[in-house]
Amino acid sequence: MGWLEISFTAAGLVLGLASMVTPFAADLRARRSRRIGFRTQMDIAIGHNGPTDEADPRLGLFNDLPAMRDATLVLLRIENDGTRHIEESDYIHSPREYGLTAEFTGRRIEAQDVTLPEDHANLMGYFENEPGLRVVGTSTLLIPRVPLKPGAFYKILVLLTGGQEGDKVTVTGDVRDGSLHENHSLTPDEKPPVFSRKARWTTVVLGIALIAAVTLPMLLPPALPSDCETGRLRLTGSTAFEPVLNELAQKYRDHCQGRPDITVTTHGSRTGVRELALSEGALDQGAHVVAFSDGPRPASYTRLGESRIAVSLFTLVVHDDVRLTNLSVADVRRLYGGRVRNWSELGGPDLPVVLVSRSSGSGTRSALTSRVLAGADEPPASSDDCVNRTVRTASVLRCELDSTEQVLEAVARTPGALGYSELRAASPPDAPLGLHRVTLDGRAPDPDRLDAGGYPYREIEYAYTYGRPPADSLASSFLSYAVDNGTGKGVVAAHGHLPCGTPVGLRVCGRGD
Repeated sequence: MGWLEISFTAAGLVLGLASMVTPFAADLRARRSRRIGFRTQMDIAIGHNGPTDEADPRLGLFNDLPAMRDATLVLLRIENDGTRHIEESDYIHSPREYGLTAEFTGRRIEAQDVTLPEDHANLMGYFENEPGLRVVGTSTLLIPRVPLKPGAFYKILVLLTGGQEGDKVTVTGDVRDGSLHENHSLTPDEKPPVFSRKARWTTVVLGIALIAAVTLPMLLPPALPSDCETGRLRLTGSTAFEPVLNELAQKYRDHCQGRPDITVTTHGSRTGVRELALSEGALDQGAHVVAFSDGPRPASYTRLGESRIAVSLFTLVVHDDVRLTNLSVADVRRLYGGRVRNWSELGGPDLPVVLVSRSSGSGTRSALTSRVLAGADEPPASSDDCVNRTVRTASVLRCELDSTEQVLEAVARTPGALGYSELRAASPPDAPLGLHRVTLDGRAPDPDRLDAGGYPYREIEYAYTYGRPPADSLASSFLSYAVDNGTGKGVVAAHGHLPCGTPVGLRVCGRGD
């Protein structure tokens, strides 16, 4: 589920919960103050209550009394529906001896009576004694200051004439640190609703929230898989690992619906790692950078975060005219030490030795130096084109090139040439015609036998970032894809490398050899 889907779903849930909680929270908050509620529980005509020339649907005593033809009965309920006790002194009213005023607009008060529940019978004295209920004018009833405990109530039954049932009834007054408000109750003939108003509104809001949570994600782009991240990423470093990086980047983009922006620009292991270290984490045109290296970083680059991706296999290659298929490690050291000038000295043809090498920033060259040549470096370059000497005093002709492809092409076209490359590029069908691989001490580069075969020309492929990337970053997600994802490991293995995420790879990468 993508972050937009999660956002909409969470918003729907929050809205739904808020719609349920808010009315009750507001009601609870209000009830914690002093609250007096009033409601008209009954308002009915007891006489004809209509024009004199119309038929009267009522029969009985009230219909026979002329003064009662337009009489109505109103039952008014006054209640404390808060949670705080209301004292006599809490009423704010004028005149001061009264607490509330009831107004029956358009009607005339003929009589009134008070009814009390049994558990509130002690309140009757406030109505029987002074000041009691008082009629002012014809339609105004003053109600005394009656103390009410939470939940306490009293009812006033008022006989009225004139007007009609349903005419306006109002109650006014004020309470210190509280409020007076009108409640509602069913009239005797009113059909009760199936759901309360709060329930109906809650249902409507929840329904809207549910519809939004379900439909809005359907209108959005499909969610990325959980192991995908978006953003921009540049992969640099090892040219030997470049074919792997190109395919990994494309597979990851396809897996993540084409949304990550990943570019591959390799210029050699040391060059890539050095540029990353000197950048101090600065973005490269808005993209984060991961540098891949055939071998570990220099010890001084302590701020770089390290991930082990694979064990890379390398191989020596010679021009087909050399015809040798195996060299001892000792012979390789003599060749790169400049002590063998002609292949005939090693039982090969009468051809001068031409060393085709990589430039100093190459991880492939570093692996040869550390793994095969016992730390001894190659002789100085003595040719710019791998054909003509620029240094006449050099014991052998040696040139330096910038990429694996350039080395292989030069070896394939130069009789007597010796070079080196990562395994896949030097193997059919990728290798150019005119060269072949040679084994070392009879050992061939084989990823399946790397744990026990003893083949020396290999190196761990490292991925470096400036610091440790966050778990939810594109860099971290891409590296996990390369190491742990089945497709990612398959790409690494298909290019002749041993993934560190395999059982054998874990042992070899863990040893660091």
